[in-house]
Amino acid sequence: MSLTAFLRKVVEILDEAGVRYMLTGSLASAYYAVPRATQDLDLVIEAEESGIDRIVEGLLDAGYYVDREAALEAYRTHGQFNAIDPMSGWKADLIVRKDRAFSRVEFDRREHVSLLEVEVAIASLEDVILAKLEWSRLGDSALQRRDVLQLLERAWEQIDHEYVGKWAAELGLESEWADARRLATGAADAERG
Repeated sequence: MSLTAFLRKVVEILDEAGVRYMLTGSLASAYYAVPRATQDLDLVIEAEESGIDRIVEGLLDAGYYVDREAALEAYRTHGQFNAIDPMSGWKADLIVRKDRAFSRVEFDRREHVSLLEVEVAIASLEDVILAKLEWSRLGDSALQRRDVLQLLERAWEQIDHEYVGKWAAELGLESEWADARRLATGAADAERG
């Protein structure tokens, strides 16, 4: 199964379950500017417990591995659970939307695009940057910081810097945001110099 087929099937399952979602993570970064290999989909979902049940049923019917108890625990804790296609190894990380102001705004700002020939709801460019800054702080991930730098370098003019700055301050990510901007502008200056 290709990544396109896996994405299409997971989106179809979410749509049939009546669950709103937003693609984020590496595939969202690839859409905006940072192509890199990935074995998983990261999807933020907004669902009630009955929606979680419908998602699990759809995933199981499709032949994917998913743990119902892990899915229900993710619902209760605003955590995440995953589904794996045992034939291809593709994995979908399903992240229950947090109940905080930024997560609600981020979800409301999602855009509808065609990615890998699949119509999907995707996090905005700014929100992908903020999510990656947050993940880099939580996990001290050089990969996440590199993704942010590449997004800034390739899409600087399209980014709403005021929006990112506002939420970076509210999320306690000011130093990560400042470092990323400094590195991006330094790299641009080095290329021009």
